[in-house]
Amino acid sequence: MDVKSAFLYGTIDEEVYVSQPPGFIDPDHPKKLYKVVKALYGLHQAPIAWYATLLKFLEKHGYKRGTINKTLFIKRDKKDIMLVQVYVDDIIFGSTKKSWCDEFEALMKSRFQMSSMGELTFFLGLQVKQSKAGIFISQDKYIAEILKKFDLVNVKTAITPMETKVALTKDEEAVDVDVHLYRSMIGSLMYLTASRPDIMYAVCVCSHFQVTPKTSHLNAVKRIFKYLKGKSNLGLWYPKESPFDLEAFSDSDYGGSNLDRKSTTGGCQFLGQRLISWQCKKQTIVATSTTEAKYVAAANCCGQVLWVQNQLLDYGFNFMNTKIHIDNESTICIVKNPVYHSKTKHIEIRHHFIRDCYEKKLISVEKIHTDLNVADLLTKPFDGPRFNYLVVSIGMINP
Repeated sequence: MDVKSAFLYGTIDEEVYVSQPPGFIDPDHPKKLYKVVKALYGLHQAPIAWYATLLKFLEKHGYKRGTINKTLFIKRDKKDIMLVQVYVDDIIFGSTKKSWCDEFEALMKSRFQMSSMGELTFFLGLQVKQSKAGIFISQDKYIAEILKKFDLVNVKTAITPMETKVALTKDEEAVDVDVHLYRSMIGSLMYLTASRPDIMYAVCVCSHFQVTPKTSHLNAVKRIFKYLKGKSNLGLWYPKESPFDLEAFSDSDYGGSNLDRKSTTGGCQFLGQRLISWQCKKQTIVATSTTEAKYVAAANCCGQVLWVQNQLLDYGFNFMNTKIHIDNESTICIVKNPVYHSKTKHIEIRHHFIRDCYEKKLISVEKIHTDLNVADLLTKPFDGPRFNYLVVSIGMINP
């Protein structure tokens, strides 16, 4: 559903005044101002005022706000649950009970001017195909738009989004390129990573050169577009028939950034065979060993797992002792052994909270072979066969 003129429903508590608009000035009081009672588009207070109005209305009718996600509203009884997710003026809702959906739609229309979109097929650029077998999420229409926008419709396709043998550097002697074009291309690709984890590492690497982009950097970005042209229909598949166990994979390269020798953290979280969250981020510290780099990545993954655990509590699922798969034996030993050690004294204290989570049995850590660690996709570039294997392993398909 979509709320029409959502911000106009909000009531503001602060004193806000606006000048008389040109052409509508009161001839008897030309110097007077208008005092605003309701929120207007353009006011900083408008979004929070609208949200407060909606919150009060839904709580009045038996909905509870999520403890982690404050824009999620939940209604449940012993057997059924109703979920309402709000994004500004767009609302997604679903329930295990069809009559609750109809009641919610009627409830919202009784208070606000709403437009009903029907079954979810398109939301914030994401295409959603629902079937009895599962749900498929893709962005091929958006890919077609950005290829046309940057005049790359007729380029040749590439097998992978990034070359493996050529590392990106500052390349100060190369020719400068249009910084606005480069940033626009990066911004378009960043939005695409919402459903395309296969390009996330390449986009993150290219985004490091937005200050003074060179020809080599632009060519690297264009290669991502070439890959997307050949794989525009790829998307995330969420099968209905799949185990419902929360597990995570963590990995890191070692000193992969040529600019500052920092490592890249990669992590992904699954519900059974369904990829629900993924991360690719350059670490803030310079790791002095492979073990330290993977330990920092594991701590980052642990933080995301805790967030997912708390989010799922709102849905009525309690996942404790979540498995985090790590392909480094030394890292696992550090997590399991809280004893102070001379070889780990240089690791920043803030990364050690994973030990506390392990002791409380919020997580568990397990060794996995490097070839089976799907988080590897988010830490470095790969050649064709290995790249394709990882893409399939995280649940991306071409319908």
